[in-house]
Amino acid sequence: MCGLAGVFNLNQKPVTVQLLRQMGEAIAHRGPDSNGTYLADNMGLVHQRLAILDTSDKGAQPMSSKDDRYVIVFNGCIYNFLELRQELRAKGHTFHSNTDTEVIVEGISAFGVGYLERLNGMFAVACWDKKEKKLYLSRDRFGIKPLYYWFNGKSLVFASEIKAILKHPDYQMGIDLGALNEYFTFQNLFTYRTLFKGVTMLPPANTVIIDKDSQVVKHKSWWDYDFTKPDKSMTFEEAKQETERLMEQAVARQMIADVPVGSYLSGGMDSGTITAIASKYVPRISTFTCGFDMSEVTGVEANYDERRDAELMANYFKTEHFEQVMNAGDLRWSLPKLVYHLEDLRVGMSYPNYYIARLASKFVKVCLQGTGGDELFGGYPWRYYRIFDSISQQNFFDQYYAFWQRLVPDEDKTNLFQPDVLSRVNLEEPREVFERVFTFNKTLRYDSPEAHIQNSLYFEAKTFLPGLFLVGDKLAMASGLEERFPFMDNDLVDFAQKIPVKYKLGNLSKEINRIDENTSMKARYRSFDDGKKILREAMKDYIPSKIIDRKKQGFSAPDESWYRGENAGYVKELLLNQKETVSTEFISPAFIERIVKEHTDQHINHRLLIWSLMNFEWWCRNFLD
Repeated sequence: MCGLAGVFNLNQKPVTVQLLRQMGEAIAHRGPDSNGTYLADNMGLVHQRLAILDTSDKGAQPMSSKDDRYVIVFNGCIYNFLELRQELRAKGHTFHSNTDTEVIVEGISAFGVGYLERLNGMFAVACWDKKEKKLYLSRDRFGIKPLYYWFNGKSLVFASEIKAILKHPDYQMGIDLGALNEYFTFQNLFTYRTLFKGVTMLPPANTVIIDKDSQVVKHKSWWDYDFTKPDKSMTFEEAKQETERLMEQAVARQMIADVPVGSYLSGGMDSGTITAIASKYVPRISTFTCGFDMSEVTGVEANYDERRDAELMANYFKTEHFEQVMNAGDLRWSLPKLVYHLEDLRVGMSYPNYYIARLASKFVKVCLQGTGGDELFGGYPWRYYRIFDSISQQNFFDQYYAFWQRLVPDEDKTNLFQPDVLSRVNLEEPREVFERVFTFNKTLRYDSPEAHIQNSLYFEAKTFLPGLFLVGDKLAMASGLEERFPFMDNDLVDFAQKIPVKYKLGNLSKEINRIDENTSMKARYRSFDDGKKILREAMKDYIPSKIIDRKKQGFSAPDESWYRGENAGYVKELLLNQKETVSTEFISPAFIERIVKEHTDQHINHRLLIWSLMNFEWWCRNFLD
């Protein structure tokens, strides 16, 4: 787990070591253990290292292949690197370190850049071919590790975080209004642009090749999710046994490290499953939970604190357990720092992620995360059943798009944006972006309830899940912590896609009432306990029945109550101050005032939108003001 950056000047202008150092310093938090640079005229690479495998200097980057043709910088972890290393040794390759980095560069030397497609793990890689004078950039198949680039026709500038790209003297700061429209529709970006004008995120499972003659950056996609080919001959018992075997294998693979490994432990099944298996390999493994001060919380949010269930499991697995208790005042302190590190705004309330990663980093360097279990095994039934009865592709799009307008529906955009911004955005574009996620994949069908749910699983794995990974990466790396995701093991994902929908959801025959996404989580989840059926059965012998049988609960602070109570003053101070609020250059002050008033005075729950308005305000202050 590290940070990388680089510059390739296609116009042959030399790259300066001063620029590389500035870019490295901007992302030094990602790799506090050491740093290194590679400079060859018009090509430069910089690397900030968080030493996890072979912590000696032998693992330093940039790293060159033994034939001295390739040099790479790499961020991530490859869980099958030991098997790959044995294969390369059989071909005559020698190794001087015990790192996955060396396996990658020697594998590229032996098989070409297509070798990256064989990696089981999370990665962002930049590879310079000294012989052909070509630069390769690539990301893992699931999009766990970030990689951004900016290309102006003369230079390609890339980095793990955008703040390093901003150090380039030719980059002129500006905002992508199309991305802003997309964000305030979905609370996410489904394209690969960013709020930073001209800065693009390399898509997951994509490789680009750039040489001196390149005029554009062309993405080559080499993998995609496929839920359309379930194994209908598979019995429930077979699915259960294989899920259990692959889950064990995935956690065991991701325990590999030369530094302490811990695990997040909420009160839920996904983190409980991972902790149960991990505790077999590390006696008294360190576990970490985030709880909330509930003294001023009312309504259904009063049940948000998961510490009791987490403590139950910590005692059950005999872990060394640590807890972070958050209160309403933590929002004010953390939000500026959180937005600076996140920079590429995505998904919902994430400051608990920032705090729990900071806690874990004091005890371990690697922490296992449960993200991915819901998306693979059907953990969001209230979403799938919204499109259960769709009768056509168009009907499916209509119903699902209405749901995924999580923040501001298209019909209210004229009130959201300032007139100058409104004149420069295409209000129809978010719908087009949404539909392209599906129409990009020609194998999707729309002729049965099962097909609709398969499409929903595909959509969330392609859009919502990468947003969660991005938040996890940025906020953990802010504290120099590597997060790993055992559910995102290649073999486990491949199998999960083949499990029939009827084994994942136990309530396909019933119509489910629509529920507003803004509705407090406890109220929303209480109606649904039929998700992840196969995973629950596979893990029955691992975790307490109280946890297995518990209804779905999300990880969120009680912000609906706090925005009306203890944090109401901060919300108004940040968003309604005519002299200080910066984001009103883009967002209508009247719209903001209406939303805040409706939430605080009329008890219309706008917690998602208020969070995003505060995030965007701090984004403007950090990067524009």
